[in-house]
Amino acid sequence: MGSVHEEANLVEKVCEIYDKISMLETLKPSKDVDSLFSQLVLTCIPPSSINIATLPENIQETRSKLIRLCGEAEGHLEAHFSTLLATFPNPLHHLNAFPYYSNYIKLSRLEFDILNRHYSTEPGVVPKSVAFVGSGPLPLTSIILASNHLTNTCFHNYDIDHAANSMASSLVSPDPDLSERMFFHSTNIMEVKEELKDYDVVFLAALVGMDINEKVKVIQHLAKYMAPGTILMLRSAHGARAFLYPVVEPEDLQGFEVLSIFHPHDEVINSVVIARKYPAPMEVDHNHHQELGIGSFMPSSCKYCDFQAFNNPLNQMNIIEELALDE
Repeated sequence: MGSVHEEANLVEKVCEIYDKISMLETLKPSKDVDSLFSQLVLTCIPPSSINIATLPENIQETRSKLIRLCGEAEGHLEAHFSTLLATFPNPLHHLNAFPYYSNYIKLSRLEFDILNRHYSTEPGVVPKSVAFVGSGPLPLTSIILASNHLTNTCFHNYDIDHAANSMASSLVSPDPDLSERMFFHSTNIMEVKEELKDYDVVFLAALVGMDINEKVKVIQHLAKYMAPGTILMLRSAHGARAFLYPVVEPEDLQGFEVLSIFHPHDEVINSVVIARKYPAPMEVDHNHHQELGIGSFMPSSCKYCDFQAFNNPLNQMNIIEELALDE
């Protein structure tokens, strides 16, 4: 009964914060905006057994609206700090001015470690070309990966917002190395087709497709045009953190073999999903998919035990320890 009571309190608290956020005149950075979103994050970060999918319809609607508000606020926050950083002669030397920079350092390191485990069986083999979909005005993941981990890889950043790409480009252009390896494309990823075959890895940002139906359409598009055998990395959410970001389930990844899913328990909010494009086209029951309203195709070769294992606290401890040792 205790957990039921805790979950009820959690939902009540989240809904109270949502009501306050929805009453704000603007979601641009301010004392009130920062305070409310900090409260929201602190409410949702602690480990929780809550199953978002079982919540009543009215709570599901509130969650959907809240995710969109979070996305809007995140966009304003990134634009604010991107503009601020651009005032420095060397913007990349001042990235720690962004309040969540340390989280991005940890998340990027985690994603690189997971990518390293699955990209190639040969040691030292890394992707030559990476696409990041939904890079935004402050493309920290691309910058950190390119600077710290994939130091010879080219990064192609895609965002539908030309203004966001202009801000991002102005951060990178003064840097003699990254300006040669980072490119920005102002286009809807749904219109990018043959070019997707050029990338060894595609990263899909958490807020590209703010509900699962939108995200599944993007995933299906990537499955159609990415080269066979290439890697897709996505960000998801688990437990109460699903009030902040959309959840990607294994069955949403039609055309991909899910390799592993990792759920952090620290201040890194996003879960990390890594999948590989199947080497040959697969038959998909689209009618069944439509009936369920989400990606409902679970390939028989998908190793469900792999992401069961990644949810095991002992395995999480091993990964965290290995990261610490590497550092």
